[in-house]
Amino acid sequence: MIKSLALITVAAIGLLLAYAATRPDSFRVERSTTVAAPAAKLFPLINDLHRFNTWNPYNRKDPAMRGTYSGPAAGPGAVFDFQGNKEVGKGRIGITTSTEPSVVTMQLDMFEPFEGHNVVTFSLVPEGGATRVTWAMHGPSPFIAKLMGIFFSMDQMIGKDFEAGLSHLKALAEQA
Repeated sequence: MIKSLALITVAAIGLLLAYAATRPDSFRVERSTTVAAPAAKLFPLINDLHRFNTWNPYNRKDPAMRGTYSGPAAGPGAVFDFQGNKEVGKGRIGITTSTEPSVVTMQLDMFEPFEGHNVVTFSLVPEGGATRVTWAMHGPSPFIAKLMGIFFSMDQMIGKDFEAGLSHLKALAEQA
């Protein structure tokens, strides 16, 4: 009886690991909203990391987060190193490219609680008198992320944060 139970357990774990190995090698999370403001008003709120951090949902998760800015005030080369609570972790985000007023691309390197190296892109597309803002992140999915993805949806976890951030950005940009 114990041998059978052990054999079933080992087989189940083996199947779980094999299934995880078949999961995609990369991930992408994306959320969008429409903001009643021109892209020219939104762009500086993203392209300047000081201003970005006024609406960034991760800064709101840990008001005591420690951070250091380096490089230029805005645009490519601007960097923010941060260390926060368990919800925020420890990492670095830096602007790699920006094309005013339509795109800002950032490199996000996380060191804690899990190592990850992802690309974050903000796209601003005019829609009538408003702007469609899309916040996207993509990167590799190592085996441990594939395994965790069986139990936790990266899209749902990160997507909620992106939605909250876009909501804060919308409120900030639509202020008179």
